Amino acid sequence: MSAFPSITRIVTGHADDGRSILSEVGPLPTVVELAAIPGTVFHEVWSTGESPARVANGADPTIGPLVLPPPPGGTRIRFVDIPPDTEDFLKTGHRRMGEAFEEIGDRAASTVRENSPHPLMHRTESIDYGIVIEGEMTLVLDEDEVLLKPGSVVIQRGTNHAWANRSGAPCRMLFVLISGAYEPALAETLAGH
Repeated sequence: MSAFPSITRIVTGHADDGRSILSEVGPLPTVVELAAIPGTVFHEVWSTGESPARVANGADPTIGPLVLPPPPGGTRIRFVDIPPDTEDFLKTGHRRMGEAFEEIGDRAASTVRENSPHPLMHRTESIDYGIVIEGEMTLVLDEDEVLLKPGSVVIQRGTNHAWANRSGAPCRMLFVLISGAYEPALAETLAGH
């Protein structure tokens, strides 16, 4: 499924007497390749549903349907493997983006139009830290773009953006998403877009 090594997740917890223990060591239970964008693989690591996060020996929050944004008031961490853009995807991909974003639980996130700079243009009301682990990626914004290499960190602040893989090889990125809320003036401006 993925061109990269599998991910091992280590989850800690507490014994009944309060001592620290390993609750889990093993592969991620939720790894999903998108049917609408073959080669794009989401590796769900963990999420929290509130802030401050509840610290307990609770159930695995990654079990269940794939969802793009973090829960309201929460966080989400995932790896995403992104295949190289193909000529066909760049020409016709905008037609499949509703379907693609529906697969990741947030059809409304897609902002793509026929004249968008990239078929994956989207926006979520969150602060996202995107870190290139392996490969190269281009961050595409409405007005700018920048090439990212291993170690590049993007602080994506609820902007309209896409991840374009122009390198010819797969790229693995790590994302930490933090639930956010647009300032009222910005929310009003964005409502017109």
